Amino acid sequence: MSSRDPRIKSDPSTANMHSLPQAPPTYTDPNPLNIEIRTKFPVARIKRIMQADEEVGKVAQVTPVAVSKALELFMIALVGGAADKAREKGGKKVTAQHLKSVVLGSEQFDFLAEIVGRVAEVQEGAGGEGRKRKGKEEKDSESSEEEKKPKKGRGRKKKGEE
Repeated sequence: MSSRDPRIKSDPSTANMHSLPQAPPTYTDPNPLNIEIRTKFPVARIKRIMQADEEVGKVAQVTPVAVSKALELFMIALVGGAADKAREKGGKKVTAQHLKSVVLGSEQFDFLAEIVGRVAEVQEGAGGEGRKRKGKEEKDSESSEEEKKPKKGRGRKKKGEE
C-alpha cells in the first residue's frame, strides 16, 4: 500500500446515500386553533431560573424568549386539549381529570404521566352536575331570617357607627 492511497475505502452502497430524495419532516401547527396570545411569560425570570442551574453557563439573549414561546405553545396544547375533553363530557369547567385524560392520551405529554398519576379518579357524574340552584321555598325561608337580622355592610365601619 502506498502512502498516497486512501486509507478508508468508500463503500459503493453508501456513496449514493446523499442523492436519494428525503421526505421533509411532517409539520404540525403548534397553534391549530389560531389562539391569540396576549400574555407573555417573563423572560427575565426564565433567564434567572435557567442560570440557577449550576450546569448552565452563559445564556444567549434569544434563549429565554424561545423558551417563553415554547411554554406558551405548550400551555395552548395542554389547556386546549383539556377544554375539548370538558366539552365532550358536557362540562363547562376544566378539571384536573380533564388535564389527566389529555396527558395520558397523548404521547406528547408522556413526561407528565407520573405527576398526573397522583390525581385521584372521580366517578362519573360527581363533577358538580348534581348541584342545583336553591328553589323558591328555600329563598322564602332565608328572607324571613334576613328580616330578623340586619345585614352587615361591606367595608370598614365609619367613625360614628358601631
